[in-house]
Amino acid sequence: MHTTLNKTPQVISSQELLDHWQGHRALTRRTIEVFPEEAFFSHTIGGMRTFAEMVMELLGIAGPGIKEIATGKSATLNEHLDHGNKKDRLLELWDEATMEINTYWAQIKEEQFQQNIKIFGQYEGTVRSSIFYFIDNEIHHRGQAYVYLRSLGIEPPAFYER
Repeated sequence: MHTTLNKTPQVISSQELLDHWQGHRALTRRTIEVFPEEAFFSHTIGGMRTFAEMVMELLGIAGPGIKEIATGKSATLNEHLDHGNKKDRLLELWDEATMEINTYWAQIKEEQFQQNIKIFGQYEGTVRSSIFYFIDNEIHHRGQAYVYLRSLGIEPPAFYER
């Protein structure tokens, strides 16, 4: 008797998901670029954190999170980076994280996306749900940055230009 495997068709490939995320990362980078230096580290509304603090959170999650997924070695979530109140330093770290994501993403096997994980030793889910969180969290914080920019009289980059 010959049996065939029922394989569900894939909607999006690993590379397409990476490209989607990197498109968002490029847009977030442009959002950082248009922020006035002083406001980047000081401007807040309604008790929210500065955009610089949000960016440090994103940097603490993205590269280290993908590295943990690829290597299986648990990382500590670190949202406090030495930037010397220089936006250019955080942009450098952003670019390094982009390269780190690309490097480690290539090491993630297709079957890993469905595996359970406890990212940073504390957040349970699947690899896929963790990556979706990384992306969704970035979009959320970029949205907050758009409100900040508009309150400063600055037009943010078009959200659809990824």
